[in-house]
Amino acid sequence: MAAETRTRTEECICLAVRQAARHVTQSYDHFLAPAGLRTTQFSILAKLGRKGPMTINALAADLVMDRTTLGRNILPLERDGLIAVTSPDSDRRSKELSLTKAGERRVAAARKCWSEAQARFESDFGSRRAADLRALLRAVVESTFAPGDDSDAAQTSEP
Repeated sequence: MAAETRTRTEECICLAVRQAARHVTQSYDHFLAPAGLRTTQFSILAKLGRKGPMTINALAADLVMDRTTLGRNILPLERDGLIAVTSPDSDRRSKELSLTKAGERRVAAARKCWSEAQARFESDFGSRRAADLRALLRAVVESTFAPGDDSDAAQTSEP
């Protein structure tokens, strides 16, 4: 492998973000385990708790998650009675998700675990750096870099 190709691969933003995401997710999963939730499940429940009932499509967009992946993630939450999946009268094809009372209790129990994970990350990584990282990651999500956006494709090279 040429040194130039190796350098480009080592500088791959996608790889770095995915590695960091897996590292952080594994840590949060460890902290959330006593509450019986994984990070993705906590995110779904917490979002429904904050925003109220949402369609699957709206929740997937809000979480920047593929609808099919979200569908797989809600199955155990529905099975365990933490969310309710209903079809609104206005559109029987649509599915609306809402937090149940059991879901509210689980989120409340998990919030302490999540707070411990947050505090630990900020302690280890530094509060200022954590705030900067959140701002940078939000900017990435809000950027125009998205699937199907080929406006600058000719100017970039593959890793």
